[in-house]
Amino acid sequence: MRNADLDGLATEARLPAAADLDLRSTREQVELMASQDRVAVDAVAATQDRLVEAVDGIVARMRRGGRLIEVGAGTPGRLAVLDVAECGPTFGVDERQVVAVMAGGFGAVSSAAEHDEDDRDGGRADLASLRLGPDDIVVAVSASGRTPYVLGALDTARAAGAYTVAVVNNPGSPIAAACDVAVEALTGPEILAGSTRLKAGTAAKLVLNTISTLVMVQLGRTYGDLMIDVRATNEKLRRRAHRIVATATGEDDDAVAEALRASGGDTKAATVMLLAGVGADEARRRLAAADGKVRDAIAAV
Repeated sequence: MRNADLDGLATEARLPAAADLDLRSTREQVELMASQDRVAVDAVAATQDRLVEAVDGIVARMRRGGRLIEVGAGTPGRLAVLDVAECGPTFGVDERQVVAVMAGGFGAVSSAAEHDEDDRDGGRADLASLRLGPDDIVVAVSASGRTPYVLGALDTARAAGAYTVAVVNNPGSPIAAACDVAVEALTGPEILAGSTRLKAGTAAKLVLNTISTLVMVQLGRTYGDLMIDVRATNEKLRRRAHRIVATATGEDDDAVAEALRASGGDTKAATVMLLAGVGADEARRRLAAADGKVRDAIAAV
């Protein structure tokens, strides 16, 4: 990237309202931060049409067995890792179906590895190791829209025919141009000039939240607003699983506890058992035939 290209980015510019940031009172500083956070929310709201396109494209491919792969460097890479890490416990999705790739590897989550952001060949190689296919999806996250590592990852994705989605914070970027869909959340200058971990990062987190959540909803990983596929791996989550089944079915605690026991703690199966009046084996059979969708499994005969 040429210096002039970087210097001209909106996310690298100074925010006039923050020029005297260090002279302001704490209250004024907090008010300014809050007002800028609202900019991030509005920027994401303005991308709704592109988000619809992205979610529909991802769902279609994941239904055919494709994987959702989120890739980034620096703060965007950490956000990708966070989003993917939460998909397992929240939606019960297999870790092979939703994957995060970050410049510098997972060690860069806690220790900055800025030099790896410039390694376009590294991005190509890291994506090539996943043996991409045409039903896979690569979500490329970059505040600047120009990160060489991410561009390298997209080189590999495009060569494999994968579906590509850009999540960027500057208009008209190379990463956006290289993708099938570009979600451009235009957040502008930061309170600390160039510190895109602030509202640019907030906007990217909101976009990734929207994509991963709604994809999983459409894939049947929820029942209404309930996390019906939650993995009950600790006491808090076991209580949540119990509450989910009770809410979904309207049954009392004893009936819910017995259904969860009989289903081996399978929240989906327990819900189908109680709502369809069937045993655990039949509930599992129905869910398998309904591609995991609880509503369809309940209605099945």
